[in-house]
Amino acid sequence: MNKPTKAIPTFADEAAERAYWESHDSTQHLDWSKARKVTLPKLKPTTQTISLRLPQHLLDSIKSAANARDVPYQSLIKVWLQEKLHSH
Repeated sequence: MNKPTKAIPTFADEAAERAYWESHDSTQHLDWSKARKVTLPKLKPTTQTISLRLPQHLLDSIKSAANARDVPYQSLIKVWLQEKLHSH
């Protein structure tokens, strides 16, 4: 696109920078047509703790299946839930 861009100002602190970007459009300062897609392989998704009540025999079966696969049972539950969601 090669349109002229405004210089990004220097900010006294993070609060001043935040206030500036809340009231200004970044397209005035950056040529987004030159942007490149990036991957952040070490970025971990946000997780939330939940409480799940299971019958003891079901939890024992899950723990046994996880042990046979040498993975933590909570991880196995997450994998199974993800697989079930993607199968629909």
